[in-house]
Amino acid sequence: GALLALNKPQGLPVLGQSGELSLDALLPALRRRLGLSAELHVVKGPAREYSGLVLLSSCYHTTKKLQQFFTSARQRGQYPVTYRAVTVGVPAEAEGEIRTGLQWQQQGDTAMVVPVPAPGRRSLARKEVKSTLTRYRVLGARGGCALLQLQPKTAFPEQLQVHLTLLLCPALGDHEHSSRVGRVLGVPFLLTPEATPSRTQVLDEKLLSRLGLSPQQVHHLPLHIHLQELVLP
Repeated sequence: GALLALNKPQGLPVLGQSGELSLDALLPALRRRLGLSAELHVVKGPAREYSGLVLLSSCYHTTKKLQQFFTSARQRGQYPVTYRAVTVGVPAEAEGEIRTGLQWQQQGDTAMVVPVPAPGRRSLARKEVKSTLTRYRVLGARGGCALLQLQPKTAFPEQLQVHLTLLLCPALGDHEHSSRVGRVLGVPFLLTPEATPSRTQVLDEKLLSRLGLSPQQVHHLPLHIHLQELVLP
C-alpha cells in the first residue's frame, strides 16, 4: 500500500541539515524513480550512526497514525523496535534490562552523552536528565564477541552505545564510548567519562586477525548496531 521500507547504510542521516546529504534529501529522486504520485514521508528510521530499516509512507495520515502508534506503544510498555548489535565482550547475564539516567555533558569544545546512575527527581522534572531503559538478550557468542538483541523502551541520542558500555560490552566499531571500558588482566571495568576522552576503539590482535584488519584500519570500522525489525499495528 502506502508503505515502503529501505535498508539505510551506517553514517547516512535520515534527516540532515541544509546542504547535507541525507535520506530525506533523496526522497524526491526516489519518488520519481518509483513513479509515485504522492510525496514520501519518513515514518521511522535509525539514527545517523546506525544502519537498518527506514519506514517511509506516501500517505500523510498513515505517517501520523504510525508515528502515534510508536509513541503510545512505548507508553504501554511494548517494544515495537528491535535492534541487533555485535559487541566486544559477552554480557555476564544472557538477558536483562539496562536502566540509567542519561544527560548531555559539555567537555571542552564537545558535548557528550553520559550516564547518571541515580538521577534526582528535580533533574528529571527539569528534563536535565532522562530516565532510559533498554531490554537485551544474547543471541550468540563466539571468540569473545556477542550478537545481541536490543529493544529500547526510551529514545535518547546514543542510548544503545552507552547502555552497552554499562554492560562492559561496547558495540564493535564504537569509537565514541568504548574507551570507557578498561581492562586489567583481561577483566573489564567501567571508567568515568571525564577520565576517558573518545578515541578509536582498541581491539586485541586475535579479533583484528579475524576481521582482517590492521590497527591502522580500525578507525574505518563502522558501528555494528542495526535496526532490524519494526512491529506495525
